[in-house]
Amino acid sequence: MSVSRVTLQILLLTAIASTVSEALKLTITPDRGSTLNISNSDVKGCKVCTGAARSRQCRASLLLKDNTPVSVEFDCAKPQDVFNVEILKNIECAAKSCTGHIIQSDSDLLPLLGFNRKFTWNLKASVSTAFKIDFSNTGLRQINASDSCADRHRYTLRAFQTTGDVAVGKYCKTGPISSAQILNRGSFSLDVPAGQKLQNGRFDVSVGEEIKSLAKMTLTLPKGTSSSELLSPNYPDSFPDDDVMEWYFNVPDKHKASVQFLKLRQPSCLKKDTAVEYHSRGRGALVLRLTDPQPEQNQGNFSLTLRNCEMDRRRAGSPGLSLNLKVFTSSISSPVSCKVDVSKMEGLTLHIKKLRPASDCEMKINSVPTETITVTSNSDLSFQDCLPEDVRVTALRVIGCNQLKDCPKTPINLSVPGLLPTCLPAPLSSATWTLRPPEHGTVELTSLSGYLKQSLPWLPCNDSVIIKLVEEDSTTVGHFCPQGAIQKVQIRTHNVSVTVSSTGDRALIFKNVLTAKLKEEISERYIFTVSPKRDTPVFLASPGWPAGMESYSTASWIISVPPKMEARLAFANISQPKCSNRHTSTKIQRVGRLEEDYSRREDEEAETEITVSETFYFNMSNCMPERGHFSAVTKITLQKSKNLLLMIILSVVAALLVIFVTVLVVVCVVIRKKKKKLNHQVSIYNPNGTVFLPGQNGLPETRDDNSEHEYASIEDTLVYTHLLRKGREIGMYGEFDTYRPFTGQTDSTKPLVSRNSDAEEMQNRAHQQLKSSSQEGPPLPIRPLSHGKRLVENEIYQAEGQSEDEHSPTLGPRLEPEGGN
Repeated sequence: MSVSRVTLQILLLTAIASTVSEALKLTITPDRGSTLNISNSDVKGCKVCTGAARSRQCRASLLLKDNTPVSVEFDCAKPQDVFNVEILKNIECAAKSCTGHIIQSDSDLLPLLGFNRKFTWNLKASVSTAFKIDFSNTGLRQINASDSCADRHRYTLRAFQTTGDVAVGKYCKTGPISSAQILNRGSFSLDVPAGQKLQNGRFDVSVGEEIKSLAKMTLTLPKGTSSSELLSPNYPDSFPDDDVMEWYFNVPDKHKASVQFLKLRQPSCLKKDTAVEYHSRGRGALVLRLTDPQPEQNQGNFSLTLRNCEMDRRRAGSPGLSLNLKVFTSSISSPVSCKVDVSKMEGLTLHIKKLRPASDCEMKINSVPTETITVTSNSDLSFQDCLPEDVRVTALRVIGCNQLKDCPKTPINLSVPGLLPTCLPAPLSSATWTLRPPEHGTVELTSLSGYLKQSLPWLPCNDSVIIKLVEEDSTTVGHFCPQGAIQKVQIRTHNVSVTVSSTGDRALIFKNVLTAKLKEEISERYIFTVSPKRDTPVFLASPGWPAGMESYSTASWIISVPPKMEARLAFANISQPKCSNRHTSTKIQRVGRLEEDYSRREDEEAETEITVSETFYFNMSNCMPERGHFSAVTKITLQKSKNLLLMIILSVVAALLVIFVTVLVVVCVVIRKKKKKLNHQVSIYNPNGTVFLPGQNGLPETRDDNSEHEYASIEDTLVYTHLLRKGREIGMYGEFDTYRPFTGQTDSTKPLVSRNSDAEEMQNRAHQQLKSSSQEGPPLPIRPLSHGKRLVENEIYQAEGQSEDEHSPTLGPRLEPEGGN
């Protein structure tokens, strides 16, 4: 890390001061990276000049940045009386480090000793982070804005906010303030009066915390008896509107500290209220109004936070918030008296136990020394030289009934006391309720602040409390914490204890933990009611995990699955014993169903995943283990039902299929109608001489003598193949392998008539044959006369009005059909 040295040496004033015509001349060389500002508040008074001859410029102030020597001249006899010198340096802090430290050193710079000098370091950190200045080597103490320091070195700390600059305070060397943190941007400056030589010193700059206040001042209080005064920002003017200031106090061991407000001016508030908060290790927050009595005794480190409201500044002269407070420190070698009000203990009995017999801690109850204190009524306690690590404070309550009818009818609130007296040497570490239902009874526990979840090694609790359930035989049911999916826990037992303890160094201030009911006997040893949330995995461990379930014990989980959802169970950790009597059982059964969805014993291979689409029971039953133990951890994930998605897809496909069939039917009907319009009757040549008409009657069915010539259909190329073959043999026809359209007479309005004079008679004969063959089928439709004429062999037909010479010349001479049949 580079170290920026901002000193009088940065000026490198190789100044040769000479008085020519009562004018002071200096040669100044600013240090690289620093800015030198020489200014005069009186614009019309003395000026500072640079250059010579025509390039000479004189002005009321001069700003020098480059690392090059500059010759300056003051056009008055005593510029020290009107000019001030300020040296500025910028320091920026990134994620982990800063670009420099605050270093002040002096060299033999006699010409500047006559000027008022101000050294300013502008500091900047990221938006949500503070920069930190360490004063631990010398310490600082806060003073009023009008006060001065004995060494004539006065420091100023400022915070730059979007609403304006805030003077956090003015300070002198040697005091309890060991560090300061400013959010985002600020400045630290040192004022040295004219004629005062600069003292050497260094303050380290580093990246601070992500604070939520304007600034955070840390004080290390000295041992013995002492006092320190602190002032609110901008004092005696108003503290910024709707802002926060924090002081943190390091109190020596075996010492106590108290806070006293010396001068207080309250504002007129539009929104919120002014308040002061006390935070200490393991005790939580104590929020008081500014007019409330402040705690007289605070053991251990603590913080004090001042909060302003949104002030009403509409009226002129409306007062703002200003506070002058004093912190007293003293040794606690003398006894500390403490009174405990049992009425505020939520029915709990307070227990205080000395942990280290070799410690100097001395405890008394009603002036009687003791190693253990049990507070059942209002008592006078005293503690001398007792540290938080010397004692443990717990609370206990027993709730029970011999018969079910004598049990409380309403749910019992298991509530932790809000705040214990601050005079106790240690905070409340745990609270225990012992629940004793009647014989064959059940304890039912329900969470008031959201559902519970089990605490597992890979899934620790993030909350400030942890709940431990233990049965009378020291069997641990499990560890739980708030913000989970377990809605209810039911235990069939004679005695179960519920212990709520804090995690880490946090205070046990959780007010409403659980509600308890003493009820009739249930069918299982344990029943858990679980309501998972979508896409949020829930881990359920068997009672006693990882040690295993008790012999012959049973546990059931009722898993709620909403409609259109399904639960996926994954057995993450299963341990099976070798049974000497009976078998272990793992079953899954949907509510309201007789059949089981899943069932396995210890000697059967278990599935890794199971999917259930409805609310179901998950049951585990233990055997009498010969060796090993029965335990499991099940992961349940609620997700959208895949069967529902399949039903949606099938419904869409079915709808599309119905639309397709409908369109197909419509198209077929339209095509059928068009075909009916284009349908024409045709005559079919039959060499056997049998005449029939196509239509509804189909082919004649009475042809016993020529049944070998009955066809279901006749292909035109087969009917006339013998004629084409014969014509090809004599050279009349060529090879045809494609269809040629007919080019002769196509006038369908003119019937074909025979030139034979016997056509009339043949027509009548054909009519008789048709009449006889139609007796077995439905009657023929009424047709034009031409449709009933028989086609006679060896006759050439032509349209009426067509001469013989008009027939197609491509047909050639008429050929006799082969065979006749």
